Amino acid sequence: MPPTMKIAGFETFLVEPRWLFLRIDTDEGVTGWGEPIVEGRAETVRAAVHTLMERLIGADAGRIEDHWQTMTKGGFYRGGPVLSSAVAGIDQALWDIKGKALGVPVYELLGGPVRDRARVYTWIGGDSAAELVEEGLAKKAAGFTAMKFTPFPATAPVPSPADVKRAVGLVSALREAVGDEVDLAVDFHGRLSPAAARRVLPLLEPYLPLFVEEPVVPELSRDLGAVAAATSVPIATGERLYSRWDFRDVLGAGIAVAQPDVSHAGGISELRRIAAMAEAYGVAVAPHCPLGPISLAASLQVDFATPNFLIQEQSLGIGYHAGTELLDYLLDPSIFTFADGYVAAPTRPGLGIEVDERAVRQAAERGHSWRNDVWQHPDGSFAEW
Repeated sequence: MPPTMKIAGFETFLVEPRWLFLRIDTDEGVTGWGEPIVEGRAETVRAAVHTLMERLIGADAGRIEDHWQTMTKGGFYRGGPVLSSAVAGIDQALWDIKGKALGVPVYELLGGPVRDRARVYTWIGGDSAAELVEEGLAKKAAGFTAMKFTPFPATAPVPSPADVKRAVGLVSALREAVGDEVDLAVDFHGRLSPAAARRVLPLLEPYLPLFVEEPVVPELSRDLGAVAAATSVPIATGERLYSRWDFRDVLGAGIAVAQPDVSHAGGISELRRIAAMAEAYGVAVAPHCPLGPISLAASLQVDFATPNFLIQEQSLGIGYHAGTELLDYLLDPSIFTFADGYVAAPTRPGLGIEVDERAVRQAAERGHSWRNDVWQHPDGSFAEW
């Protein structure tokens, strides 16, 4: 890598369905891509990227850690999802540049691969047990060996007996249909109170979930120890934790799986550090990634260099895309070929993908203003989405 390769410019692109892409250019002609995004707050993160990049124009593109430290600590007010996500996308793009300049995948710069392929899971959905089973069987037939779903719609923090039995019934029906060779992950989306989680999770034990994700909102992370102590079901959390300091308070609470997001938690640099911290607690890592191709590519680079990696989320067919898919912005979508529930290690330099810049620019002309739903309980009060 040329010792004086400087950051020469950047562009951001709002692209459907709900993503934000970042391109960073250097004076040597090497370009890097990142995906800085908070779903539903893309415009806000975009503004933060522009602010952070003011200091980086003209700087040495290879000083990734130096830039990370300055971006995260150079302002008096620190942290939070918007700043951390802006940093994340920039960090991804700088690693992409360094890998391309040196002619190696990023995972080679992280110590080299510790596996040849990475396991992935898929999402399924349905309003009834029959619909859920139908989709689960279809994904199993497509070769997936793990799938995640949400059994609770908008529900009270302490759900009714009927809601609890319905949720348990969905898990039971799906387990019976797909068999024990398929792993099931159950996403609660933070919809339960700690007390309700302690009631519900033991009822899922006979169905042996791979993990239960976010049983409570991150604001109640200090209660995860009590939740974990009440059940043998592995607890996963972390998509709404944005730094190693956020994870410090949950890794020793008895969780089984940490789920940092490479586009929210400070990028490749911080995801790598969080994974190393998790290993010291016997906690596996399953990076959160219901996002676009750049975020998935960045996640995989860490996955292949992380000993305690468990499984990777990916958004193909997730359901919110409305005509735009994970592969639409790639010149060669075969990089994300999933075979028998795994994806092979990428071999191209940098993040390992070739972004279809023409498709990105066309999509950016349309842009998007995606927002998540806002739900209410029957009495009109706010409900967790």
